[in-house]
Amino acid sequence: MPSEKHSKIHLVDLAGSERADATGASGLRLKESGSINKSLVTLGNVISTLAESCENDGKRRNIFIPYRDSVLTWLLKDSLGGNAKTIMIASK
Repeated sequence: MPSEKHSKIHLVDLAGSERADATGASGLRLKESGSINKSLVTLGNVISTLAESCENDGKRRNIFIPYRDSVLTWLLKDSLGGNAKTIMIASK
């Protein structure tokens, strides 16, 4: 039987700063870092909700997952949920 595998890679640069005062950011740069931080919080919420939905011995519960709260999570939707295997690498 022939089979086909499909792979996708997402490279996302989230070079924001949680400490705007320390970096001296202002104006557009401050607004951009705020948006990045909001996206990271939303990504954390989505991952927590996905983990929570699978807590019952691997049986999925029907819980609303807030993918649409951020452009980042909306773009990564197919990589985060379903039958996807995802690896995330974070550096400081």
